Amino acid sequence: MTLPVPVTDEPSIWTALLGQDLTIRHVQVGEWNTRVLEAGSGPETVVLLHGVGGHLEAYARNIPALAAHHRVIAYDYPGHGLTTPTTRPLELPDYVEHLVGLLDALDVDRAHLNGESLGGWIAVKIAHAHPERVGRIVLNTPGGALSDPAVRERIRSLSQAAADDPADERIRARVTWLMADPASVTQELVDVRRTIYAQPPFAESMRNIMCLQDGDTRARNMITDEELDAIETPALVVWTSDDPSGPAAVGLRMAERLSNGRFELIQGAGHWPQWEQHRHFNELVLAFLKGDARVSAG
Repeated sequence: MTLPVPVTDEPSIWTALLGQDLTIRHVQVGEWNTRVLEAGSGPETVVLLHGVGGHLEAYARNIPALAAHHRVIAYDYPGHGLTTPTTRPLELPDYVEHLVGLLDALDVDRAHLNGESLGGWIAVKIAHAHPERVGRIVLNTPGGALSDPAVRERIRSLSQAAADDPADERIRARVTWLMADPASVTQELVDVRRTIYAQPPFAESMRNIMCLQDGDTRARNMITDEELDAIETPALVVWTSDDPSGPAAVGLRMAERLSNGRFELIQGAGHWPQWEQHRHFNELVLAFLKGDARVSAG
């Protein structure tokens, strides 16, 4: 299948970050040589957590807006991006342990967490297990609250096909799944992901990070009602009009169970509202991190 190459006036990754003082380096966290981007120098830290099979460039359109007010950290998980590939399956405790280790390595005692998909799943788990390390949490189309076999198989098949054969059309098909509008998929984004997926060890790494799409593995890692009920930190749950992972009712239910939860629906976006509707997303998040009673910017 050949998908259309889009024409878009949205910023490229480079132009979005152009003029922003930032560093990208590798930080050793246990066995993981972790790629980390840092920008900004505000009094509070915001950590950006991407989705499964993703990489820190997913937040290129958000980093400058957030870094104007906060210290911002974006990173590639174990087995993801340009961090050390994994030779074993990784489950939620692995990601939580790694993030705690990264915060320690970067001398961050407490941070706000802004997580998309798997990133939101990790944010919930760490907010429950280590509440002293967490300020506010943004759960952006979060995973871990739904286990739809068809969605799980779609994510697995698209992701593994792209890692096994990182041709343009396979990478584009995987990234297009994330979007409401195929025109949101820039050639630059495809090129970045293809470069990552073309690393020789990455196909095996993908098989191992896809373990969360297995029914039994996912079941033992799911977000529980007890965990949501116990979290007291303020939480913003963001869902979208066209999320392919599940209906907005999933996010609304999460927000209702969280004692300090709020819910926002972003129109015209799929699984990546931080990319497709980045201006609206940035306004929502900045208002929420500031503690504004009224979050909505729409």
